[in-house]
Amino acid sequence: MIPTRQEAFELLKKYNHSESLIKHALAVEAVMRHFAELYGEDPEKWGIIGLVHDLDYEKYADQHCKMTKKILEDEGWPEDYIKSVLSHAWGICSDVKPVHPMEKVLYAIDELTGLIVACVLVRPSKSILDLQLKSVKKKWNVKHFAAGANREVIEKGAQMLDKDLEYIIQETIEGMQKVAEHLGLKGDVAEPGS
Repeated sequence: MIPTRQEAFELLKKYNHSESLIKHALAVEAVMRHFAELYGEDPEKWGIIGLVHDLDYEKYADQHCKMTKKILEDEGWPEDYIKSVLSHAWGICSDVKPVHPMEKVLYAIDELTGLIVACVLVRPSKSILDLQLKSVKKKWNVKHFAAGANREVIEKGAQMLDKDLEYIIQETIEGMQKVAEHLGLKGDVAEPGS
């Protein structure tokens, strides 16, 4: 069974009620779709995998990834989708190493979306639409800022992709800008061209 986006979203909402976790899932989905387009890959598949990557986190944080694997297997999801989802937590709570570009992107951008949200929330505009790379880079070395966003994982992901960290950050910002309103990050900035 190839899951649809609607099925994936319903499954996400079945196991997650936290608005912040759902917004995180939507952010990762948007960035995955963005990168899929850059790589000439299937945005639907990449997006769906991004959408459910933290499926079990709200209910089973202490069994993160283990329960996701069980849930997705019980739902009849394809093995390659499950493997890709599990790879996002490689070295943390999963031994599934990111191999496919999709998996490497997910590994690199998962933590990064959280750092970017934190950067947006301290801006006067509270908007991702006017966020620039330099603003994120300025906060990068401030260890207490968005301390939960593991910079080492982000850097390792960029290295796996053989891309500069700046490129990964810029493209992640652009992916999230596409869904600014859904993420609650439109703030006080007008859409370009409006």
